[in-house]
Amino acid sequence: MRKYLFGTGLLTAITGGLTLLRGMREDAPFTWRSALGWISWALSVALVVGAIVDIRRASTGHTIDPDSPVHGQEKKLMKERARRQRV
Repeated sequence: MRKYLFGTGLLTAITGGLTLLRGMREDAPFTWRSALGWISWALSVALVVGAIVDIRRASTGHTIDPDSPVHGQEKKLMKERARRQRV
């Protein structure tokens, strides 16, 4: 679980969300640029969550889609998970 919580993608998404929230606190009006920022942040979070799900599925032995960034690394992830469970 630690590798998911402290992954760079998730930390980047969190800091991006905090930046957007900080910008909303000021007296700046909500513009189309703000809307695009929030849409971009939502897409980033969705991609991070999808990557976490793919890594989890691959490490438990399930098949993953070929367009996943961890496709082809399933055996490596399964070995790593088995090693951690033995310790």
